Amino acid sequence: MSSPAIATVIKMMESLSEDVQERVAEHLREYLEDLQDELKWDKSFKKTQQQLIASAQSAKREISQSLP
Repeated sequence: MSSPAIATVIKMMESLSEDVQERVAEHLREYLEDLQDELKWDKSFKKTQQQLIASAQSAKREISQSLP
């Protein structure tokens, strides 16, 4: 199942020479890999966000208690 956006990109790519299609495909692969990486990091941070906040608050308290 293809979205209209994907169909449009395919039509655009079909108008290009084969070597340019390969270059575009390689750029898309790299972009999608980066995007997937970002999504994994976002998911990871969301899972640990409360823990990170608690750790930051704890560190802030410790720093303020150690000041003269």
